[in-house]
Amino acid sequence: MLRHASYQALIGFDFGLKRIGVATANTTTRIATPLTILHAQNGVPNWTDISLIIDEWSPDLFVIGLPLNMDDSDGRLCSRAKKFARRVSARFNKRAVMVDERLSSHEATKIRPSGKIDDLAATFILETWLNAPSSASNP
Repeated sequence: MLRHASYQALIGFDFGLKRIGVATANTTTRIATPLTILHAQNGVPNWTDISLIIDEWSPDLFVIGLPLNMDDSDGRLCSRAKKFARRVSARFNKRAVMVDERLSSHEATKIRPSGKIDDLAATFILETWLNAPSSASNP
């Protein structure tokens, strides 16, 4: 079980093949904020861009969305999102966890009906963890 006291700064990722949404949060304020949308090529980000974010925000934990289907089965990008989580964790020597991201994009579209929503989806992913850290799983 993950406890909030163990982690303070969080970076959340909404993994995608073309775009990866990024958000930040901290466990003191319990507020998640959209940060940016990174470009990816077939799910591979520019690691320098991620490194700059990590250097600036010094996160204690990465929270990555797990794209499950509505029937709880793995979505088509589940294995790729888990792979991304393992890579970001190993590359930056920080723990990564996965949280159910179902409906995060749907909710983000309600707030930003036109335009890219990946950073908002990452915000909802972080809020999911902040509200229920024990629901997280390992990649």
